[in-house]
Amino acid sequence: MAPYDTEDSDQIHILVADDEAPIRDMLQKAIESSGYECSVAEDGIDALRVMKERRIHILVSDIRMPDMDGIELLDEVKKCYDTDVIMMTGYSGDYSYEEAIKRGASDFAFKPLSPKELIVRIKRVLRERRLITEHSQTHQELKSVYDELHLAYLDTVNRLILAAEYKDDDTGDHIARMSRYSELVALTLGLPERDVLQIRYSSPMHDVGKIGIPDSILLKPGKLTNEEFDVMKTHTILGANIFAKSTAEILQNAHDIALTHHEKWNGKGYPQGLAGDKIPILGRIVGIVDVFDALTSTRPYKKPYPVEVAIDIIKKERGEHFDPAVTDAFLSCIDGIIEIKADVGTAEDSILSSFVWSERDQVNMAALKS
Repeated sequence: MAPYDTEDSDQIHILVADDEAPIRDMLQKAIESSGYECSVAEDGIDALRVMKERRIHILVSDIRMPDMDGIELLDEVKKCYDTDVIMMTGYSGDYSYEEAIKRGASDFAFKPLSPKELIVRIKRVLRERRLITEHSQTHQELKSVYDELHLAYLDTVNRLILAAEYKDDDTGDHIARMSRYSELVALTLGLPERDVLQIRYSSPMHDVGKIGIPDSILLKPGKLTNEEFDVMKTHTILGANIFAKSTAEILQNAHDIALTHHEKWNGKGYPQGLAGDKIPILGRIVGIVDVFDALTSTRPYKKPYPVEVAIDIIKKERGEHFDPAVTDAFLSCIDGIIEIKADVGTAEDSILSSFVWSERDQVNMAALKS
């Protein structure tokens, strides 16, 4: 319903459609004496002609009229106009109140209808219209506020992610790829649409805990000592603690992902040593795409591996490090993964002939098999 001023009667124009001239005249006088403008029509066709010529706020129509009756008129009006309709009938066998309301009428009255009763009904319809309009405006205002808060919420989360990511990737490309990789794998797995949307927004938060890891460890170009690696592993717990007890679903999922994306299918991961289905599905998805992106990207301690090498590593770890079903989904959409990689901040891809394992990678590869 389009808004109109229901407080100022000079703004309201009412049309009376009735094939009996005395009734038209009586109702027109009652309406005009109450301060409203009023037009009349002798049947449905005449009423539609009037409505084409000017804005009608309320149509008061008899049901039994020649050529086009009131019900046909009601149907046409509700298809083409934002007009309230009050139906009248002098025959109890005509449409019932429920039927008329179901077809779009705002009110239904039996003849003879006194001028006083008609004005009461008109004022009630106008009051209902005003309440609906005010509710609609309030709803739109609340939606606008909600949308603004939602965008501010996502912007704040993104800035938190970037603050952590800048420590070892000053481009932010890693988190962009993680979001798209995770979404694609989730889609390939056939996860519900809501879960796909959740992982799209929550997966970039997987490494937020790195904000609490000293640069001397995070950016170290060489092999980490056992003590340093123990510190590095705490980024999962630090990240989970940041999102702990949040009531926002995205942040609840971010908590699970941050905590579990380094768990392994065989139970030999960290920090909790979870195995199999005890690892949340979002954590299993982010775990595999995080390994792929880490292997194929430049890091302080390594050059990027060729995609072929990364794929070979992931294949060998199916059922060990990675969930077999998630691995199969990842491999089945590898062309899309490669397209995303090419589209978002491609790292300097090495060719297989010049590939050399770094010292730290050799240690990590050994750890994959432990």
